[in-house]
Amino acid sequence: MSTQTSKTAGSVRTRGLLIENACLALGDGAGTVQALDNVSLSIQPGELVAVVGPSGAGKSSLLAVAGALTNPGSGRVSVNGANLGTLSKAAKARFRLENIGFVFQSGNLIPALNAAEQLELVHRMAGMGGRFDPLPLLEAVGMGHKLKSRPGQLSGGERQRVGIARALVTKPTLLLVDEPTAALDRQRSQDVVELLARETHGHGVATVMVTHDHDVLHHCDRVVAMVDGRLAC
Repeated sequence: MSTQTSKTAGSVRTRGLLIENACLALGDGAGTVQALDNVSLSIQPGELVAVVGPSGAGKSSLLAVAGALTNPGSGRVSVNGANLGTLSKAAKARFRLENIGFVFQSGNLIPALNAAEQLELVHRMAGMGGRFDPLPLLEAVGMGHKLKSRPGQLSGGERQRVGIARALVTKPTLLLVDEPTAALDRQRSQDVVELLARETHGHGVATVMVTHDHDVLHHCDRVVAMVDGRLAC
């Protein structure tokens, strides 16, 4: 499987996401489940890859390992050349904040904050210097007119758009998206995934989208199927 590389300080570094022979077992004893079974996956900057498969296939475990939320039992996970397995707990948390964007079902927004404040909070948490204007990012996802609206005043599709804008605040290398259309109707589902594709290509982000919605797969650059902890490209 090919990977995109760049030379930095005389060395060759893999860009985007690279998972090599990752295995992850969940549970104990007779109840142990092989959530990931020797999984390898490479996603280049500017590529939107959909992961499909039945419930329990290992899709959530794949996102958890890719996002440095769970360590694989064996194998290697790298994001933009950084081996996540070598990072301390604190360094891993900082790396996630600065390099990985997460988009959850229904946006997973903070109820008390308006759209602009959702983005401003991430900017402050990441310790990014300088003045931050959330308007350009919100305008990019078609939500500039909802700058002062709180989640309860937004539709499901609008919350997802704010969630995508929030995930892009730190200019992440990797974007992980979990079932972004689960609560949306057909048209809003198309709009959200089309937006994800546009932002992925425009910002050069490596994006992994877990989905059960086969109607949106034509927006993706590649689709991989997952069954019983294994990937079939």
